[in-house]
Amino acid sequence: MAASDRKRQFEQMASQDGFVAALDQSGGSTPKALRLYGIEDSSYKGEVEMMDRMHEMRSRIITNPKFDGSRVVAAILFEATMDREIGGMPSAKFIWEMKRVVPILKIDQGLAEEKDGVQLMKDMPALDDLLDRGVAAGIFGTKERSVIKHFNQEGIKAIVQQQFDIARRVLAKGLVPVLEPEVDIHASDKEACERLLLDLLLEGLRQLAHEDWVVFKLTLPTQPDLYLPLMQHPCTLRVLALSGGYAREEACKLLAQNTGMIASFSRAFTEGLRDEQSEEDFSKT
Repeated sequence: MAASDRKRQFEQMASQDGFVAALDQSGGSTPKALRLYGIEDSSYKGEVEMMDRMHEMRSRIITNPKFDGSRVVAAILFEATMDREIGGMPSAKFIWEMKRVVPILKIDQGLAEEKDGVQLMKDMPALDDLLDRGVAAGIFGTKERSVIKHFNQEGIKAIVQQQFDIARRVLAKGLVPVLEPEVDIHASDKEACERLLLDLLLEGLRQLAHEDWVVFKLTLPTQPDLYLPLMQHPCTLRVLALSGGYAREEACKLLAQNTGMIASFSRAFTEGLRDEQSEEDFSKT
């Protein structure tokens, strides 16, 4: 990638108005996403056909005239999307060169079983190879998700430690990591989880080198503007908000209460889109 493109992507990710489209449903979440889109399980057979239908849905979104860099800052892609083509071009290349949307790659391989109130990321033995392929494909950054289910100091510490450990490996490849330690919106002690998470994330930031930039993708907090201290840290490029199961209207209402956060919604982003819609109705939605 040319240095000028990299600079433009960095500036866009840091300050442009808009939202980050989360188009990174993997094998586990794909059937539900397809059903919401109007494609039933019976319409495909096996993993390959399922992912083909998912790629058709993603391609339709990405090639839509309303999907461009004037409103979409970046798009988070699943590995299978990166490895396929859109409009006859490699997906990440199409997204940037044709749409001026920054391509980000989901790198985690799903969640481990719950322990100490959290779900860490599963082991990623092929991470270095995936990162190298991302660099070759023109990927700007990566996204890695783990989940906090209940308040447990040791569990939340383990979540943050793993997030920063992976982030350092991403940074070493010249990519920008998006750390996503999600707090379950149904947790009875959600606010306590968020306060401890904030303290630990700030501690992790203090251990980064000055030139290391990271992005955070976080659950909309119970206390508005809780994450302002993260945004003010010199190593933070941007703080994104995940919808976490909130309906789009509620997620947008909560987002408006948090200065500086921008949306990075998945299900809420595609809410209302249907396979059978005309292109005009699809664009309006």
